[in-house]
Amino acid sequence: MMTTGYWCVLVAGLLPYASTMIAKAGAPYDNRAPRDWLARQEGWRKRANASQQNGFEAFPFFAAGVVVAHLTHAPQDRIDLLALGFVAARVAYLGCYLADLAALRSVVWMTGLGCAAALFLQGS
Repeated sequence: MMTTGYWCVLVAGLLPYASTMIAKAGAPYDNRAPRDWLARQEGWRKRANASQQNGFEAFPFFAAGVVVAHLTHAPQDRIDLLALGFVAARVAYLGCYLADLAALRSVVWMTGLGCAAALFLQGS
């Protein structure tokens, strides 16, 4: 059964691709060497790409936390709440990155990390 927590894993896994699309949107993009093109970007495009990279780095820990919480029979409402918190933090993280709000971005990043870590501690 697809719980809210599992749906959040799907959403969190796709969020880095949203960052990539934002970085590439409306630009004369070179698909022959996409990583080289992204590495040369500045401003919000560069920050969107950095958000994408961080999203891929954060995802495994979160996904494992959801699975562990399910396997240890944690209360579903807590799993769902923490998973939704993680996804909300990741969306806010992207917004903070795009807006160049570095200090707030760090707070939001720590919030997401806290949600992911808390998932491991929910089992009975």
